[in-house]
Amino acid sequence: MSAFVWPARVYWEDTDGGAVVYYANYLRYLERARTEWLRARGHSQQQLARDPGILFTVVSLSVNYRAPARLDDQLQVSCRPRLRGAASLDFVQQIHRVGGAPPPGGSAQLLLDAQVRVACVDATSLRPQRLPAFLLEAVDG
Repeated sequence: MSAFVWPARVYWEDTDGGAVVYYANYLRYLERARTEWLRARGHSQQQLARDPGILFTVVSLSVNYRAPARLDDQLQVSCRPRLRGAASLDFVQQIHRVGGAPPPGGSAQLLLDAQVRVACVDATSLRPQRLPAFLLEAVDG
C-alpha cells in the first residue's frame, strides 16, 4: 500500500521563539495526517465514536527528529498503516519539507520519522475493540 500524504504549512503558533517548530507540535501534524487518512476512506472520528462506538488512542510512539521545520515551510506528512493485531494498528509516518531549495539528492527533505501504535477502544468503556472491517481491508498485513 502506498503512503497517504497530507499537506501542511508551518504557522507562527507552531513555532518557538526562534521560528522553529516546537518539538511537541510535530505530534499534531502526525495526528492530523492519521485523521485525514480516515477521512479519505469516508470516515470521521466523530462518526466512528457514535457508530460503531469506537475511538482510537495512541499507546506508543517513537520519534526521530532529523532536521527542524521553520515558519512558513510547506510540509508533507505521510502515514502508512500496518495491522498490529485485532485491535491495533502501527502507523509508519514521516514529515518532509517540500518546496524551496531541495536538499542534496532529492526534492524533499526528511525532517522526522515516527512509528505510532494506535489501539481501537470502545467509546464508553475504553476497553479494546476489534478493528472494523473497513480498516482491516485498508491496511498492509
